[in-house]
Amino acid sequence: MADEIKVNDRRWWVRGESAPADAEPPRLKPTYVEELEARLAAKDAELQQLLARYRAATDEFEQARARLRRELQKDVERGRRALIGSFLEVLDNLDRALDAGRERLDDPFVQGVALVRQQFLSTLEGLGVTRIDPLGQPFDPTFHEAVSTVPPADGLGEGYVAGVVKPGYLIEGELLRPAIVAVVGAAAGSTSSTG
Repeated sequence: MADEIKVNDRRWWVRGESAPADAEPPRLKPTYVEELEARLAAKDAELQQLLARYRAATDEFEQARARLRRELQKDVERGRRALIGSFLEVLDNLDRALDAGRERLDDPFVQGVALVRQQFLSTLEGLGVTRIDPLGQPFDPTFHEAVSTVPPADGLGEGYVAGVVKPGYLIEGELLRPAIVAVVGAAAGSTSSTG
């Protein structure tokens, strides 16, 4: 046979010796695997940062969409109130027409106007509109607008509503239009504008 090949293993742990002071511990993985793991860890950290930024952007977008939706609802409600407010003038005119025809209650035309007025009021009630009837009640600047003062009459004291020029209206509990009223004032016999 040919020469026998002899291998001299210089690994200290194979020979059962203690580790020399300058010796590196044995590697369980090759260097390129360690490099790939380090790159993978860096990519994972970058991915986590991107996910956090994506979640923050998504949250911000949802908040902006909710704000826009609320603003749009407010605009729609303002438009709805303005439209209903413009119809209140029509109702005032129906009331004036009925007041003018009080002497002819048997007239079919007056009865027709009364039916139209009632239908109009029912429609407004369906939309959440209620009428303010302040006659004989204390003046409340939140719901009433005084246009004149009158001397005390009919047992009403100072600061009470003695007459209604235009009725007021609430929509879902909020003021749509204040009642235009005359208020009993301190100066008897004089009529003045209070604003």
